[in-house]
Amino acid sequence: MKTLLFAVACFMTAGLAAQNTSQILPKEIQIKTASLAAPEDLREGVKVYGYDQNGEFVVLREGTNHLICIADDPSKKGINISCYSDKLEPFMARGRQLIAEGKGEMEKRQIRRSEAESGELQLTDTPAMTYILSGTEENYNPSTGELKDGHFRYVIYIPYATTESTGLPDKPFAPGMPWLMDPGTHRAHIMITPPKQ
Repeated sequence: MKTLLFAVACFMTAGLAAQNTSQILPKEIQIKTASLAAPEDLREGVKVYGYDQNGEFVVLREGTNHLICIADDPSKKGINISCYSDKLEPFMARGRQLIAEGKGEMEKRQIRRSEAESGELQLTDTPAMTYILSGTEENYNPSTGELKDGHFRYVIYIPYATTESTGLPDKPFAPGMPWLMDPGTHRAHIMITPPKQ
């Protein structure tokens, strides 16, 4: 499951590596696809990060609500998009910055932990949601931005939560059940992965 979280973190902070610009979709399509990860009634107001025609990771649209969405990285296999609470933006933005500086995953975790503990990095003080939607390229229409048969996962960040404070186990005991990953740390989060149909 740590591999899954690492993959999620990578795609949420992706876009800083070189891109094949011939694969970059029009801005409107990227926005439409990225917004699919958000609850339907919030999609029109989400802020969206994606890729310009030079492959740079940029803001494609400013938002009017509390969600931020990340477009699919065209350099990676499959379709992976996410939307997260704007309360998580300092944490996510710092991760992107550290990746741009060439930091590896473990070094990035250590730096953010130290900065969180010192108060330099602002963490959410209430639970904050992340919606993750993935699918196959075969089920994606790049002309319309639609994804069929995508699979949702949910992550609720709750820094420093413990199994005792939440009543959650530190591993799942049944398919799709919530559980607490990295309990007691700045990265503590509830994982919910519904079974695939």
